[in-house]
Amino acid sequence: MPPKHPTAPQIPVSELRQTGATPFLLEPNAEFRNALAQELNAQSLRKIRFIGEITPQGRNDWRLKAKLGATAVQSCIVTLEPVTTRIDTDVTRSFVPAHKLKSAEEGSETEMSEDDDIEELGDEIDLEAILAEALSLALPSYPRVDGAEIETAQFSADGVTPMNDEDMRPFAGLAALRNKMQKDDGES
Repeated sequence: MPPKHPTAPQIPVSELRQTGATPFLLEPNAEFRNALAQELNAQSLRKIRFIGEITPQGRNDWRLKAKLGATAVQSCIVTLEPVTTRIDTDVTRSFVPAHKLKSAEEGSETEMSEDDDIEELGDEIDLEAILAEALSLALPSYPRVDGAEIETAQFSADGVTPMNDEDMRPFAGLAALRNKMQKDDGES
């Protein structure tokens, strides 16, 4: 059952329920949304809602399951017009004590864990940090207005022929030289 009132942005681990789920609801204020929008290079963030629960997993481990909903306005990468995106994503994290995390010795070759939602358990669980990370991963990297197309543009100084994609291929000139040499050899 979700809480009726918003939760503090950080929850001390000592306040988590050992016998059941600790529900949370985070609805950041305008100041936080504006600061996060600036950090994420978005024009604005509206209607952010982060709701879920933290449940005990054994004696010292915790599992966060939540839903993140937000409306983001970003600049189109082609036209710079505003692009509005609705984000609705599930968020999960596992928090375990430091001694349970595998630590790689310096200079050793170690495989990274496939479970990238495991974090070291500290004195508190920072809901704002988890929200910010999840939102940054969910936002489109290259937002576009419907129908916006990137056209080919060429820039150069006056009197200089602009480079094109063909000019950027380092072996294209060698292939042309080889073909010319083969043609010259055939004519002799």
